[in-house]
Amino acid sequence: MGMSVGAKGKLNTDINVTPLVDVVLVLLIIFMVVTPMLQKGRPVQLPTTTNPAGLPEDENELLISVAWHAPGQPASVWLESKQVTLPDLESLLAETYERNPNKRIILKGDKRLTYGDVKDVMMVVHRAQFSGVGIVAEKIGVPGT
Repeated sequence: MGMSVGAKGKLNTDINVTPLVDVVLVLLIIFMVVTPMLQKGRPVQLPTTTNPAGLPEDENELLISVAWHAPGQPASVWLESKQVTLPDLESLLAETYERNPNKRIILKGDKRLTYGDVKDVMMVVHRAQFSGVGIVAEKIGVPGT
């Protein structure tokens, strides 16, 4: 197979798709690497619901994750990406409230946890004087819709 170079009266009308394929593969690799990093906070198995309320993300949020480890072990609490104890969480939230009382608290609780584990974190948020807690849930599809 040879490559025709030069103008011998013929135009080459074939599309060279190699550069296009190269660019698409590079973009695919970039998206595969970046997508797992888009989730904020500690990854947990979220509870599911058919119609969760959606709020846009903004910089005025503070994310608290309550993660499950194994049966019989206590849940671990994460403030953004830092693991904290409940007393430390209470002091950090009180300090945050003094600096910015309008901050929204978002809570990601693992669905395998007991209600009491998540309630303890919600009580800490309440004692820090924040007015409410948003709870993250995953939307599931409803059959027939």
